[in-house]
Amino acid sequence: MSTPPFLELPAGVRATEVPTPRGALAALRAEPAEATGAPVLLVPGYTGSKEDFIAVLAPIVAAGHPVLAIDQRGQLDTPGEDDPSAYDLKVLADDVLAVLAGLEGPAHLVGHSFGGLVTRTAALADPAAVRSLTLMSSGPAAIPAPANQTIALLAQALPVMDLETIWVAKRQLESQTEVVAPAPEIEAWLHNRFVRSHPVGMLRMAEQLLTETDRTDELAASGLPVLVAFGDRDDVWPPDLQAATAQRLGAQTAVWPGVGHSPAADAPEQTVEALLAFWATTADAA
Repeated sequence: MSTPPFLELPAGVRATEVPTPRGALAALRAEPAEATGAPVLLVPGYTGSKEDFIAVLAPIVAAGHPVLAIDQRGQLDTPGEDDPSAYDLKVLADDVLAVLAGLEGPAHLVGHSFGGLVTRTAALADPAAVRSLTLMSSGPAAIPAPANQTIALLAQALPVMDLETIWVAKRQLESQTEVVAPAPEIEAWLHNRFVRSHPVGMLRMAEQLLTETDRTDELAASGLPVLVAFGDRDDVWPPDLQAATAQRLGAQTAVWPGVGHSPAADAPEQTVEALLAFWATTADAA
């Protein structure tokens, strides 16, 4: 779970909705006065939302890139469905492709954690829609042990417990190890986001985090420019595994010392610096 460092929208960033054939996705959008770079689409991870990217939006726009961060289906301000198949990776990737189709040309696509699995699926389905792909704190396949134990417990609880009860138990466990507790207004917002998530979507996403197959070779064969970016304290997919994935892809890497699983929220300046440097190396980056 990413924790945004603040909640007030930066100047020039607005809340909006983006149409797709399955219904609108809630989003945060910002556009430069004059676009000098390709558009950027940011896709959040499990139990996340568009606000996970709130601290990187303004700097990306300042560099000349139109930027859009979305909620995935069933996250926060985007309604979900009761059909579990609505959250299959391919279906979520279709949402991403629908958003990409509405942008001005191929976009730089950034997926965080579970969002990395979704964006990888989208990029493989339609490489021409993607200028580059950044896999941020996202692994090549299912989350390995021991981090998968937390997801497995959540998957077991979701069919038999309500989200409020799960939240209380979750926060009690997390409070035992967190160094600094979120500010009260952030804590309240995190609670609201969690309980507004669609439980069917949460369960189906968890199942895929526990079972996704390795598609690294397919991605390598696509020829897309890829950045594998992660903190060296990531506790979900091990940093060594992400580095090995980058090597298999022949991809560029960005590794942030002292940063955990949520670099866009916890280290936004370093995140933007790495993204801009990567985008500048891609063909026709401007």
